[in-house]
Amino acid sequence: MTVRLATPVDAAGIATVHVHSWQVAYRGILSDAFLDGISSDRRTEQWLGILAQKAGRGCTNVIELDGQVTGFVHTGPSRDDDADPSSVGELIAIYVRPDAFGTGAGRALMAAALDWFATAGYAEATLWVLAGNARAIRFYERVGWHADGTRKQDAIGDEPVTELRYRHPVSMRTR
Repeated sequence: MTVRLATPVDAAGIATVHVHSWQVAYRGILSDAFLDGISSDRRTEQWLGILAQKAGRGCTNVIELDGQVTGFVHTGPSRDDDADPSSVGELIAIYVRPDAFGTGAGRALMAAALDWFATAGYAEATLWVLAGNARAIRFYERVGWHADGTRKQDAIGDEPVTELRYRHPVSMRTR
């Protein structure tokens, strides 16, 4: 497995991972109709836009296995109203292909994210996870993240969701 900086050429691979991961991870949290209707083409366009943005605002890394994008992590400054984006980073997205769960790909991507936070000078990082996403919560807690008690109500499509915020001090990175 190789972790590297993503480029616009990776947009379709990232989109495929994104869609397939959502369809497995969020089954039972979001409706089947919503999950079955997610478009890889639309996600590819979104990722092309994200990856084409000027550097310095965030970072997207991919992990490859046998030359295929197997997962990705997207980081940047915190978008939370109660955080200083100059000192708090945000793990915006981390996804691995469902057939790569348990292979170490997620840990390698997490290490890359935490390294980016440290290099960018952040003292702390946060992430939001859907309530009910037990697999992700177990993973985050195993690699040193902790819930800070903050919850928010949001919507994905037209579906209401509850998200939980997790924190990780950057100086205490865990590989």
